[in-house]
Amino acid sequence: MKYLSALFLILFLSSCQTNNKKLTATDIINKSITVAGGDKFDTSAYSFQFRDKMYRADRNKGLFSISREFLKDSVGFIEDYVTNNGFERFIDKKMVSVADTTANKLSASVNSVHYFSVLPYGLNSEAVKKELLGIVSIKDVPYHKIKVTFNEEGGGEDFEDEFIYWINIETFKVDYLAYSYKEVDGSLGLRFREAYNERYVGDLRFVDYNNYKSETEGVSVEDLDDLFQKDLLKLLSKIKLENITMGSSLEENQ
Repeated sequence: MKYLSALFLILFLSSCQTNNKKLTATDIINKSITVAGGDKFDTSAYSFQFRDKMYRADRNKGLFSISREFLKDSVGFIEDYVTNNGFERFIDKKMVSVADTTANKLSASVNSVHYFSVLPYGLNSEAVKKELLGIVSIKDVPYHKIKVTFNEEGGGEDFEDEFIYWINIETFKVDYLAYSYKEVDGSLGLRFREAYNERYVGDLRFVDYNNYKSETEGVSVEDLDDLFQKDLLKLLSKIKLENITMGSSLEENQ
C-alpha cells in the first residue's frame, strides 16, 4: 500500500504538471488572490486585534489608510497611521512630531502586520518579482512553490527579504509560507508559517498561523518545507487575528 500511495502521488503530480503547465507564477498568484477575495480588497474596510493592539484598514482603489492603536503605560493612547501621504502618530488624539528614521521603523511595523493579515493580496504589485520553483508535496498534498522577491524601488524598507509561498494546486489557497529576513545583528533569520483556522469575513479570507523557526544551520528559506516535514522546525508562536470586523470603506464614506 505504501508503494501504491507513492505511485498514485507521482501520477497525480504528473497530471497536475500537465494541466498547469501553461500557468506562470503570476497566473498562480492572481488566482490565489481571487480566491482570497480579489478585487473586494481594493474597496474594503476591516479591523482586527493582534495581541495587545487593534489594527484597521481602509482601501479605495489605490487610496488607503492602515493603522494600529494601543494603550501604553506612561505614554497614553497611541494611534499610528500609514496612508498615501506617509506616516502620522497621535498620542491621546494629538498629532506628535516623529523623526524620519523613527517614522520609517514605525511605518514598517504597521505595514508588516497588515501585509501578513491579507496575504496573498498585494503580491501582484509592480515591485514584486515572482518565480515558479515547481510542484512539490507537503503532507501528500501538491503545491505550486513560488519564490517572491522585491525590487528596491517600491519594495519597502525590507526589500531584500525573500518569501516562498506554497499554493494548493486544487484550491489555489496559500497553505504555507516562509520568509528570510535580516536579524538586528545582521544574521539571517528564517520563519515558516502553517495556515490554520481559515474563515471568510465579508468575502475576504483570513487565516491564523503556526509560526516556526529553524534551528538547523546552513539552510535557506527554500529548504524549510523539507525541514517542516521532517519535524525539524520549532514552533515559536501562534499568529492569531481576533475580533475581525468589517466596516464601511473609504469609497462608501466619500
